[in-house]
Amino acid sequence: MAAAHRLETFMARTPEAIAELRRALGAALRGYREASPLDQTAIGRITAYSRTSISHIEAGRQFPGRGFWETADRALEASGELLTQFDRVVADEKQIRIAELQGAPVRRSPPATRQPRFPGTPHDDDWQRDDVNRRELLRLVAATGSLLAIPAFDVDRVQHGAEHPRRLDPATVDAYEQLNAELWTKFAESRSKRDVLPAAQQQLAAINASLNEPQGADMRRRLCTLAGDLFQLCGEIFFDSDSYEDAARCYAEAAHVSKEAREFDLWACAMTRHAFISIYERQYKHASPLLDGAAQLAVRGNPSRTTRYWVAGVQAQTYAGLGNLPACQRALDKAEQVANFGSTAPATGWLRFEGSRLDEERGACYVTLRRPDLAEPALSKALGQATSARRRGSVLVDLATVGAQRGDVDQLLMNGAAALDSARQTTSGYVGRKLGDLREHLVPYLGDRHVRYLDSQIKDVVTTSGSKQ
Repeated sequence: MAAAHRLETFMARTPEAIAELRRALGAALRGYREASPLDQTAIGRITAYSRTSISHIEAGRQFPGRGFWETADRALEASGELLTQFDRVVADEKQIRIAELQGAPVRRSPPATRQPRFPGTPHDDDWQRDDVNRRELLRLVAATGSLLAIPAFDVDRVQHGAEHPRRLDPATVDAYEQLNAELWTKFAESRSKRDVLPAAQQQLAAINASLNEPQGADMRRRLCTLAGDLFQLCGEIFFDSDSYEDAARCYAEAAHVSKEAREFDLWACAMTRHAFISIYERQYKHASPLLDGAAQLAVRGNPSRTTRYWVAGVQAQTYAGLGNLPACQRALDKAEQVANFGSTAPATGWLRFEGSRLDEERGACYVTLRRPDLAEPALSKALGQATSARRRGSVLVDLATVGAQRGDVDQLLMNGAAALDSARQTTSGYVGRKLGDLREHLVPYLGDRHVRYLDSQIKDVVTTSGSKQ
């Protein structure tokens, strides 16, 4: 029953110590603000956050990256105190998260008086009883024509499995696996990634109900694998929405159930995705141990999968952030060995690394290393390969950054404006976050009125995105 217990106590797994640290940091922000002439709206304008977001940050419910705290520290004349406290919170939290992912004991928060709620669930009562969850799953499956458009999907078998979790058979779990795969497909195709979240939650509820019933060892392993798959999907949805805390919880839980299933590739992918959070927060030293662990797990995984090459590609980004060009190039060269697999590697929703994004990733690494001469050829090639507006927007931001690094204002403006259009089209928090980072590179050129206009447009997009969190 261990896996079912983990799913049921998902929210309780996040250590209260992290929440306490964030509340203390938020209280410090509020103290400095109240001692200044600035109100929440003014701080929001300065930091490109909404007033509501500032309120959430002060309460510890929202946790922005270092750039916010640098700006707030300067605006409130905190003499580095806010920034120092933020760095301490990040360091403490990463150690807790790493211990959690590696299966070490983690201090739990006090037992909840109500059923735990999955991040992003609008109503606690939706998760109070397993039979309610199963009925909601049946309603969802009945409506798959509008949400999933699943071809030849065995609705009757899934319905029977949801109504009789004790008597699951291999064919029913096969149907669950098919639904998982279709959810990943829908995630890839959806303009708004959060559209997939309700379906994934309902599927998790059905799997949880089955894990609470007596199952054979092989059936339990398969159910744990499905849960690890879905938690990674939910993590990706939250990550795309800039909900990094919820994403981290999902990846941590994915690692735990994958470990129980002894699915080393799935486990390695969960740790790799968790490392992405540190990379995007520029906390590269915190990403390194997670990726080292993922690389060791990948060696124990299925040699026909491309896990180890994907891990190498992500390690390259970490080396780039640490300024280590030779190590970055070695990792990229290893990642490119995925080309030897051709089309033989089994594709899954949680692992689709076949090398199509290597030019994009190589270019991004060279941008981080401030080598525009190496970055531009790779990014130009990647732009022609981009198959989605989200990917195109990401590449365009990097090309705009190349223009800034070269002092080419025309290139900066052209690619920055195109990236802005992609961000508006996709409403992707990921592209919006990269545009926010681009603003740092605009500072030397703000004497140009066109650059100032681009900066104001990016600020509007970033502010709008933050107010929706």
